[in-house]
Amino acid sequence: MDKSRFESGLERLASIDGEAGKQVIDSLQDICPDLAKYTIEFPFGDIYSRAGLDIKSREIATVAALTALGHCAPQLKVHLNAALNVGCSEEEIKEVILQMTVYAGFPAALNGMFAFKEVLAERMA
Repeated sequence: MDKSRFESGLERLASIDGEAGKQVIDSLQDICPDLAKYTIEFPFGDIYSRAGLDIKSREIATVAALTALGHCAPQLKVHLNAALNVGCSEEEIKEVILQMTVYAGFPAALNGMFAFKEVLAERMA
């Protein structure tokens, strides 16, 4: 029997984000458990589970998108950790954020780089 979208998504979330992903999902339980369920099923059960890109490429794209948006620091930090968890090097992540200066502007790239600086400090603590 095939796994449900929820089961597949939960496994994928755990393999990418580890405890940080679980914390995001848990933090939604008291206010909107449906949003937690949808976050597991759609992004992780459907999109992240597709065969078209490897997980490292998906995280690079996600870091670029969240950096470009410029107002998603909590989600960006989760995905910066995820990118490191799936094998992106610090240098690759810095280059992705730097690349966003061209398309999203310096403020977005600065915010992204400062978020990355915080993530690295937290991981060393």
